Amino acid sequence: MIRPASLSEGRGRQEEMQRRGRRLGWLSFALGVVQLAAPGVMRRLGGVDDSARSRAVVPVVGARELVHAAGLLTSRRKGTWAWTRVVGDAMDLTALGVALAHRDGARRRRLVGVTGAVAGITALDLLTAVQATREARTGSAPAGQGLRKGGSVELTATTTIRKPPSEVYAFWRDLENLPTFMAHLEQVRTTGDRTSHWSASAPFGKSVEWDAEITDETPGEKIVWRSTGEAAVPNAGTVRFTPAPDGVSTEVFVVLVYEIPGGAVGKAVAKYFGEEPHQQLDDDLRRFKQVVETGEVVRSDGAPWGKRAREEFPQRPAQPLSDSELAKGADA
Repeated sequence: MIRPASLSEGRGRQEEMQRRGRRLGWLSFALGVVQLAAPGVMRRLGGVDDSARSRAVVPVVGARELVHAAGLLTSRRKGTWAWTRVVGDAMDLTALGVALAHRDGARRRRLVGVTGAVAGITALDLLTAVQATREARTGSAPAGQGLRKGGSVELTATTTIRKPPSEVYAFWRDLENLPTFMAHLEQVRTTGDRTSHWSASAPFGKSVEWDAEITDETPGEKIVWRSTGEAAVPNAGTVRFTPAPDGVSTEVFVVLVYEIPGGAVGKAVAKYFGEEPHQQLDDDLRRFKQVVETGEVVRSDGAPWGKRAREEFPQRPAQPLSDSELAKGADA
């Protein structure tokens, strides 16, 4: 049996890593802007000589911080970018150590203060990098407990919606709204305060049904659910609604764990025919954002029929054309 509590705890740790990574990103951004906009101030605060070398180095360090900021604020791989900050911190501490050996008086005292601050930031960067790396290696294990070996898949996705958490939560909590943006859900019927019956389409024209129950929820913040009974596709999920830094929007974090019929072979075949589950979840959240913000799914001229479009052109991740496809294009 899937353990939604373990799933929720593991996802909570990963969300904390994401938030800490974003805070480090904003710190890098602030440092980079100051070092580029006011390098002279930074040199004086750090007790650095006003030399040609220092005038060249400080802006370079500022540019490096902005690169860290871009990675930490836009990438999901917070651990990788935290390690780049650790490397940068080591370089800074080495340079500060050399400078301390050649300074005395007031300039030395300023350097000692700067070195202490950098050492503190280094400790935070190192802690974040180590924990993020550990989560990346082991974080998905608790969520899959009880699933058949080789047949389970864990999906994660996030989006930001320009609506308050209470409104976004209320839309999701009315489970009968889910088919409006989850492409493979045909119907969700509420059967009780915390129970429901789900039906969904599956690859190759098949369909599956199951009962589900909400096992934990915090109004406006979190919903945790799992399938019950002899579900054809045992599954569990967690969705969290967190206020965004802008004070207006909501960050939505989703985790789904389920078994695909046919185990590992079923996953490979489903992916081959365009039913790539990670892409599905990303697309579903994109539609969720559109529905909540605008009241409808925005459709393009190329796919005007919403769900029906997947029967004609299943979505899949972008990829280069093969040699045979290129040859066909040249012949045409």
